Formats: sequence, C-alpha cells, structure tokens
Amino acid sequence: MSGIIGKKLGMTSIFDANGKNIACTVIEAGPCIVTQIRTKETDGYDAIQLAFEDKKEKNATKAEIGHFKKAGITPKRIVREFTRFEEGHQKTFGDILKVDIFEEGEFIDVIGISKGKGFQGVIKRHGFGGVGGVTHGQHNRLRAPGSVGASSYPSKVFKGMRMAGRTGGDRVKMINLQVVKIVADKNLIVVKGSVPGPNGSYVIVERWS
Repeated sequence: MSGIIGKKLGMTSIFDANGKNIACTVIEAGPCIVTQIRTKETDGYDAIQLAFEDKKEKNATKAEIGHFKKAGITPKRIVREFTRFEEGHQKTFGDILKVDIFEEGEFIDVIGISKGKGFQGVIKRHGFGGVGGVTHGQHNRLRAPGSVGASSYPSKVFKGMRMAGRTGGDRVKMINLQVVKIVADKNLIVVKGSVPGPNGSYVIVERWS
C-alpha cells in the first residue's frame, strides 16, 4: 500500500546521532482496515478503501452500519480511498494495515486540513508589509491593503486580487517529510517537520512519490 490514515497527536523534538535537536510531529498511523476493494470492472477505477478509528454505533447511519458489517467490524469514523498502490502489494477485503508499512529513513507525504483562522486582513493572510511610514497624514493605515484597482479603465477589480478574507481550513499537502522513528507497538510514526492541522485532526500519510 502507498498510504494509511492517521491522527496528528502533537509535536516534539528528538536528538539525532550527531546531537542535533530536530522538531518532529507524532502521528498515530493505523491500524486501518480494508473495507472495500474497487475495480475497473465494477466501479470504473481501481482503489482500496480504508477505515480508521471506532465510533459509537448510535452515531452511525444504517448504511454505514451495513457497510462495515460486511467487513465484520464495528462502525469507523474515517473512511478514505487510496488509488495508488505498489504492484505486488495488493490487499484483500478485511486486511489490517499498520504503521509497519513504512520504514525509518524513508520520505513520505502528509495531507491534512490546515487550522482555520477565520476572516483575516492582508498582512496576516498574504504577508503584506502595510503602508509603511506614518508621516504625511497616514492615519490608521498601517495594516491597510492599499490601492486595489485602476482608474476609469478597466473600472473593476480583477479576479484573484489579494485581499482580506477567510484564512486557513484548506487541504494542505506537506511533501518529502522524513520518517525519523517508528513505534510499531503503539502505531506511532514520528516525522521530521510540521504537519498541517491541529492536534487530534486526521491526516493521510502516503509514501513519497
């Protein structure tokens, strides 16, 4: 398999062999259960569906309960499909995937939803520097966006202009993160660097492509 579903637990730091302090993110990766196999003959494409983390049956719909019952498991909270997997590593219905599909030292990609920051101005959202000096009548304009349009032509603001607006809450993919340590008995994977999203958020961990 090329990936697995996980949960971001938080950040920490460890020392490498040279004594360098490395900032790392701890992810609980798996165990995930194969709940469906999609093929080109029946679905039009090849994919493997994985489910992660239990949830109460009262919080699941009847369709979900029936779907998971086919795999002989309790309802799961997160279900994702993986369309990319290595040849010769095909999984079958009901298989369990754990963090041991990765190895220490290899590089992976992590996909998550970034922290939502609400409506923000241009300095926080786009890194603007503000108007600058405070002389010549610049009153309460230090964090203003400045001019956004031209004169009578084109008499509009072009689409895509960097302005204030909703910030965060986007799907972010961090690529080329190195696996520093794997704790197989606790299903933990420690990766070098930061991972999008708050602690407790769900992420997709994929082998680096």
